[in-house]
Order: sequence, then structure tokens, then C-alpha cells
Amino acid sequence: MASVQLQQVQKSYDGQHKVIHGIDLEIQHGEFVVFVGPSGCGKSTLLRMIAGLEPITAGDVLIDGQRVNDEPPRNRDIAMVFQDYALYPHKSLYDNMAFGLRLRKTPEAEIHQRVMDAAKLLRIDHMLERKPAALSGGQRQRVAIGRAIVRQPKVFLFDEPLSNLDAQLRNEMRSEIKKLHQRLGATIIYVTHDQVEAMTLADRIVVLSGGHKMQYATPDEIYNRPAARFVAGFTGSPPMNLIDCTVQNGQADVGGVQFALPEVLGQKAAHSPAQVFGIRPENIALAPRHVPAEVTVTGRVVISEPLGAETLVTFQVGQAELVARCPASFKVAPGSTHALYMDPAAMHLFDPATGQAL
Repeated sequence: MASVQLQQVQKSYDGQHKVIHGIDLEIQHGEFVVFVGPSGCGKSTLLRMIAGLEPITAGDVLIDGQRVNDEPPRNRDIAMVFQDYALYPHKSLYDNMAFGLRLRKTPEAEIHQRVMDAAKLLRIDHMLERKPAALSGGQRQRVAIGRAIVRQPKVFLFDEPLSNLDAQLRNEMRSEIKKLHQRLGATIIYVTHDQVEAMTLADRIVVLSGGHKMQYATPDEIYNRPAARFVAGFTGSPPMNLIDCTVQNGQADVGGVQFALPEVLGQKAAHSPAQVFGIRPENIALAPRHVPAEVTVTGRVVISEPLGAETLVTFQVGQAELVARCPASFKVAPGSTHALYMDPAAMHLFDPATGQAL
């Protein structure tokens, strides 16, 4: 296990096109940290700079307190698992996993012990004589992970390792990787564009956009206390409802419909009437009969999307649309109207100019 620190790390091409803008991070021993963001946000570039596969334009990368900017990948004591498995097709699974250790002149007895231990951990010990062509995508990914485990590195780096798998297999492998981290207690840095993957795997998440760090926090903080409009809109499925609004005297006007804001939010918005209102679909509910009318808004059903365990309903509220997560038993016809209650504790406001949360 090892700690990893990034100190004002920057990356630019041709001295002009900057893709990473001064990233500061501190990853603790044994922590599982996920880099997440849309395509082109710089997450894989950042991972490759930690690995030594991409030169750093400015700043420092430290592994266990040692600056490694100028160290080649083989001297950084890291192991990387790639998206495309990168297995040798002519070698058996055993030889694929043993290959790196043989290059390092590791004694054959130790190689055998490490390979067998890793294979049992990943439940592939019964197929070590097979070639990669005889395996499913999930089994190949297990071999690629096993090849990293036998190295016994300080840090594991995963670059979108599940993106080539189908949805069911991706879910299974996600669980296996989480169990693996719990067993090994290893420091893992994991890159994905899938925010569900990030939320379920990580101890902490780095949300990236355009080469900037938008937020670095636990999954709970990312989801419930997003630091920026981008984070709020990127996380969650469906994502947070985000609507332009005006605020005056503690009242929000969303699409021509007014409702009271929590006192703290109202005070924070006092300096500027224009804001972006945010609330997650699960924090909008059909108002119980005993709830006073002044704390509800009226919504007209636009569409409903049954998902089995729940139903997503899009309501027209004034001139705006809000998505609500409703019980599966909620059967409605388009055009019907309902009183909706929005949880004040789950309301957010974001500055329309900077995108930062108030």
C-alpha cells in the first residue's frame, strides 16, 4: 500500500493546448479513489501521468512521499489494468500472469505461489492452462487483474477496465473488484465515465470536467452536497433537476410557480435574484393530504416511465419540467394534475455564472 499525492499537476500539448489545469490531490494508504467525468475531461491522461506513461508538464507526482516525475513506469512500483486486457493470445493464463515476474527474474517457486494465490482469489485457478481465446470477456479481465495482483505493487491503476463488458457482466465484475479491494486493502486509482460505477466502488471520487477538478469527496457528499452545478447534473440516474429561477424575499420562482426556500438558502441568494434551482427526483413526492397547500406545487403529468420497481414521472410545473421518482404503483394519465411536495432539506441553488453551489 502507498499514498499518492498530486501537487499542481498540469498537462499541455505543444505548450499551448492545456488539458490538465493544476490538479491537487491526496490519496491515502489503502484508499479506493475513482476519477470520473465525461469523455475528454482528462481522467485517463491524469492516470497515465501517475503511471509514468505520459510526461508531466508542471507540478509533482509523489508516491509514498517520493517524487516520481522523472522515474520510468517500471521504477514506480505500480500495476496497471487496461480497458483492452492486453493479454498475450499465444500464452496460457498461467504464463500471462507469470510473464512480468519472469522478466524481473523472480524465482520460479515464488512465481508459482503468487500466480496460484491470485488465481484462487479471482476464482480462475481451474482454467490456468487455457488460452485467452477460450475465455469470456469477464474471465479475460480477471486474468488482467490477476497479472497486476501478482506484482504486489504499491498502487493499482485501473483505466476503464469494464467498459468492454455487457451490462450484467459489468455489474458482476464491479462487485468482484470491490470485494478484491476489501481483501487486499490496496491503494487503487480507478478511471471510469460511468458515475454509477464511481458511486458504488469509491471511498472518494474526483469529478473532472475540462481538465479541472470540480469536487473531491465521498460518494455521499458528491451526491447530496454537490459543490457545483456540473457535479449535480453529472451524478444520479436520472440526474438532479436543474432549472433557472429567480429568488426574492426567500421565495423561489421556477417557471412562474413560487415556493418557499429554506431560510439558509434564501439568505445566501439575497445578493443576486438569478439562480439555478436544483432538486433530485427522489426528493419530489406526491403531497400527502395533510400537507398544507402553501408548501406544495401543482404539476401536470407530461410522461411516465415505468421501470418495474419505480416509475419516473415528468411533471410540468409552470413553464418548467421536473422529473420525480414515484412508486411503481403510481399509475397516471398524461395531462392529470397532482400536488407535489419538494423536500426543503434537499433543495440546492447554484450560481448561474460560476456554477458553484451557494
